[in-house]
Amino acid sequence: MISGEGASAGGGCELTAGGSMGRPVFGDVNPDIDSERKASSFDVEKLVNFLDGGADQTRMRRYVENIINNDPVFSQENQYFLTPVERYEAAAKGTIHLHRKIKELGWKDDGPEVQFAFRVIGSEMAFRIHSAVFIPTIIGLGTDAQIAKWVPLAKDYRIIGTYAQTELGHGTNLRGLETTATFDTSSQDFLLNTPKVSSIKWWPGDLARAANHAVVLAQLYTKGVCHGMHAFIVQIRSLVDHSVLPGIKIGDIGPKMGFEQVDNGYLMMQNVRVPRENMLSRYSRVTSDGSYIKEGSDRINYISMVFTRVKLISRELIPALSKACVIAIRYSVVRRQSELKPGEKEAKILDYQTQQQKLLPQLATIFALYFMSLSLEAFCNQVNLQIKTKRDLSSLLELHALSAGLKALASESCSAGVETCRRACGGHGYSMFSGLPSLYSRVVASCTYEGENTVMLLQTARFLMKCLARLDCGQPLPQSVSYLSEPISSYCSAKEKTDFFKPFLYTEAYKHRAQRLIKDSGDKLQSLLQSGVEQYVAWNITSVQLARTSVAHCHYTVVKNFVEAMEGLKPEPEIQQVIKRLCDLYALTGILANAGDFLCDGYITGKQLDLLTSSQLDLLALIRKDAVSIVDAFDYPDQQLNSAIGNYDGYAYQHLFEWAQKAPSNAKVDPVYEKYLKPLFQSAQSKL
Repeated sequence: MISGEGASAGGGCELTAGGSMGRPVFGDVNPDIDSERKASSFDVEKLVNFLDGGADQTRMRRYVENIINNDPVFSQENQYFLTPVERYEAAAKGTIHLHRKIKELGWKDDGPEVQFAFRVIGSEMAFRIHSAVFIPTIIGLGTDAQIAKWVPLAKDYRIIGTYAQTELGHGTNLRGLETTATFDTSSQDFLLNTPKVSSIKWWPGDLARAANHAVVLAQLYTKGVCHGMHAFIVQIRSLVDHSVLPGIKIGDIGPKMGFEQVDNGYLMMQNVRVPRENMLSRYSRVTSDGSYIKEGSDRINYISMVFTRVKLISRELIPALSKACVIAIRYSVVRRQSELKPGEKEAKILDYQTQQQKLLPQLATIFALYFMSLSLEAFCNQVNLQIKTKRDLSSLLELHALSAGLKALASESCSAGVETCRRACGGHGYSMFSGLPSLYSRVVASCTYEGENTVMLLQTARFLMKCLARLDCGQPLPQSVSYLSEPISSYCSAKEKTDFFKPFLYTEAYKHRAQRLIKDSGDKLQSLLQSGVEQYVAWNITSVQLARTSVAHCHYTVVKNFVEAMEGLKPEPEIQQVIKRLCDLYALTGILANAGDFLCDGYITGKQLDLLTSSQLDLLALIRKDAVSIVDAFDYPDQQLNSAIGNYDGYAYQHLFEWAQKAPSNAKVDPVYEKYLKPLFQSAQSKL
């Protein structure tokens, strides 16, 4: 299972009647896709188990999927015909139904069954901010007493919360937030205000219709002094009749490009009183006389966003691209078009090298990000444990920088990858029935939320520049940038195209690129500062180079991590061969896409680039043979893909026609005809 929401897809083993995989029970499969599976070079079920973390995990996941997919409440069969209001209602109904089902089945809140259930219906769940941000923020920033009070209520849906941080005028720049929380010693309350139009809270999910509480991020003022951004639990609606409380104004922000089932809203506050005990106070608090006591770093207030950003990669980005690849690759072996060899039947479009060049690097990207997400989440858990048990924030900056840069790299890659898959399906990719437009409109939003990508890259760059300064002073470096202290190799040693299948060779190339760009950026900044240019000016006029530098650093981190994960698969040689080819393809495709960075200082020569190109094309032909089996190993049920052209059985045209018959407009008289066309047609009768 590819990590994250719904990382379980429809391939691996045949099922008997009543199975959960959304496959044809009696083997009725399009011969064009069936032949692909029969030619697989590896046991698909082994790869399924590997991605799941073991055969036991696969069995449990399929058990949970079977329960969810056989429950009509969770059906997405007619999703593409629903209005946004209907989508929201269906999502809310399904989420509450799931909550009750979890209790009935005795699943633990933090147990694997619940996580698998969330992954199956995650994209169509309501109250995602409530469960994914509101509750974790209270757990992360609240005292033990606050956690004991609020979290049980929230987990049982007796309250529903949102996370109100972004404002109309400020998003990523949290220091610029304009919402204020001023402590009133006479009443022992905080007075919360959104004093300007630009300070209105804008975008919080679950806010417009559902939430009755919010974690509000505001600038804390006591005794006339601002102490920066802090988090407050604010009741915004009545628990009796759901009416908006005095001093508060709430509404829906209007139509969006995607996320139709999410009630994104706005929040205005005028002198809203919040009890002193509602300030989340694990790391800072306000006493009854208005004294401010800080018990940790200001950076701790950003911890919720950092942890959410880490989860975003595995739970949103990877699943979106993996679903898109399943759909596009399956479709590409049942869609035949033009003669590849004159006189023969039309060829499968995946047999065309241009189609392979579009789709197979996306497949490699999924695995690269999958292994990276495992590593990043392990680091995140380590940092979280250090903070909770020792209040040790020493690794938080490194985690912030790594998660920011990788979030930017992953969201750009996955957004572009999903769109590439959609275009690769031609006209049918434009149909909502393909499932691809919905995936794209969802994933492309990730380039902005949880940190706009350019800003994220520059935050990573700031960390890199600080590390470069530490290196110059002889200080130790964090693990993720320790390579900066290693010697820089001066040239690529490849002499023939097979050399580019050596992981050490291309990993060194990525390291060279990252080292050079980081040091070049540092040199440029230092030169500007020494010439008398002010710090902020120097930073701004170096920012394009700095953003490229962060991409290079993150790209090297992903490639290095991919190689290490692949080399750890030696006990599974059959699986390792598949992963090795994908690792090679990811690395070589990245070099070709950024050839200027590798050519400009002569590290790679033009002749070597020609050899590398030839190697990459050879890989396409090898991976193409296993492409269907690889996407089958993602093990997505058809219900989860919700794609007429991506079904396991490969009967794309039949499903498209069948789904079209369900369109409500096909069962109604066209009002346009009665109002506008009928008079025109009737007036023409006498002339025909």
